[in-house]
Amino acid sequence: MIGVVQKTAVTGIKPTGTPHLGNYLGMIKPALELAAEYQSFYFIADYHALTTIRDSVTLRQYTYEAAATWLALGLDPERVVLYRQSDLPEVFELAWILSCSTAKGLLNRAHAYKAAVDVNTVEGHAVDEGINAGLYNYPVLMAADILLFGTQVVPVGQDQKQHIEIARDIAATFNHAYGEVFVLPEARIREDVKLIPGTDGRKMSKSYGNTIQVFAPPDQLRKSVMRVVTDSRTPDEPKDPETCNLFALYRTFAPPAEVEQVRQQYLQGGLAYGALKQTLFEHLNDTFAAARERYNTLMQDTDHIDSILHEGAMRARALAHPMLDAIRARVGV
Repeated sequence: MIGVVQKTAVTGIKPTGTPHLGNYLGMIKPALELAAEYQSFYFIADYHALTTIRDSVTLRQYTYEAAATWLALGLDPERVVLYRQSDLPEVFELAWILSCSTAKGLLNRAHAYKAAVDVNTVEGHAVDEGINAGLYNYPVLMAADILLFGTQVVPVGQDQKQHIEIARDIAATFNHAYGEVFVLPEARIREDVKLIPGTDGRKMSKSYGNTIQVFAPPDQLRKSVMRVVTDSRTPDEPKDPETCNLFALYRTFAPPAEVEQVRQQYLQGGLAYGALKQTLFEHLNDTFAAARERYNTLMQDTDHIDSILHEGAMRARALAHPMLDAIRARVGV
C-alpha cells in the first residue's frame, strides 16, 4: 500500500442539523474513544451536505455547530486532526479518479439511492425524479474521504455500514486495476448502540423530527425526553425492558447497577414511565452540562473555530497531497 499511516481512523459528520443523541452514541463517542489508539482524522462533511441543503447561511451555521460539538465533547485538536471537508481539494480529485473505476451497478444498490427510487415508485413518479447526482455519487465521495488516508477503521452507526462496504469494494476494484494502493477499511460499530431510538420509537433521525439534541438547554431537553413514546401500561403492570425505547435510551446513560435495578422494576411492575423519564432527563442533563457550556462559548467565537479547522486542514493536506501524487502516478495523469 502507498502512503499508509499505520493505525489510522477517519470519521466525519454531515452538518445537516444540530447534533443529537443518535449522532453522539452511534458515531461521536466511539470516534473520540478511538483517538487514544489511532491517528485520527475528523472532518465536517460540508460537501456531502450540499445534496440536501440549499442555503449557504444555514450550511455555515451547521458546520460551526458540528465543529463546536466535537470540541465541546472532548476532541483535542492538538492530538487529532479536525478539518472542514471543503478545505481538502485532494478529496474531490480522488473522488473523480475513483468514480472512473466504480461500477454504476454498485451505486445502484446504495441504500439512500434505492430509498429515493422506492419513494418515487410508490408515488407514481419517474424513477429518478428529484434525485440529484450528488446523492447518487455520495458513496464515491465518502470512499475518497476514507481511502485518502490509508484508513483502517471507520467508526459509524449501523445505518452507515453499507457505505464502508462500498468503499471497500471501490478500493478493491482500484487495487485490482492499478496494484495494491488502498487499505480496505473496516467499519467499527458499537454493538450496544446499533440503533438509537428517537422520541417516537423509530431510529433517531433529523429527517423524522424525533431527536433529542445533545446541547439543548435544560427546559428544552426535559420537554424532548417527556415526548418519548411509551405504551399504555400502568405503573403496577410488568413491562418488557428489551422492547421499550425509553429503557433503551435510559440504560445508555445510567450506571450499570441502577440499570439492573430499573430492569427488575420493569419485569416485576411498580415503575411509572413518567418517573423514568425524569430520571433519564437528569442523567442527560448531568452528562452534558459542562460540555453544553463549552459548546455555547465556542459558538460565540466562530473565528476561533475557523482557525482550528484551517490548521487541521493544513495538517491533513500535508498527508493527503503525497498520497494523491502517488495515485496520480499509478493512473498515469
